[in-house]
Amino acid sequence: MNSEAGKAVILLVEDEPAVKGLFSQALKKEGYTVHEARNGVEALEVEKDIAHLDVLVTDVVMPYMKGPELARQLRAKQPDLKVIFVSGYVAPGDLGEHQALLQKPFVRQQLIDKVKEVLGEQ
Repeated sequence: MNSEAGKAVILLVEDEPAVKGLFSQALKKEGYTVHEARNGVEALEVEKDIAHLDVLVTDVVMPYMKGPELARQLRAKQPDLKVIFVSGYVAPGDLGEHQALLQKPFVRQQLIDKVKEVLGEQ
């Protein structure tokens, strides 16, 4: 991870534009660098231009490519990548015991807290 707390690079993948915009704005206010994508296929393209990625925040259910498949592909390139799955349909434990999950609906502060948690900033 980057040396300063709040300076991590995040890839936010969410197919709902309004939700993506709100969460991106909240993370940027905390000092994070945020790259956005609408789906897994777009996220793979965006990731090509990022030197180092600290956290992937991705919806589980999306068109074209599901979040777990996206995480698998990105972790193949960067094994230390932290992943936070977001879903209203998945129960904790369904994604594996070592996966961070935010259940929808949630508020911006819960997202920020989860990012800080996976980065060890709390």
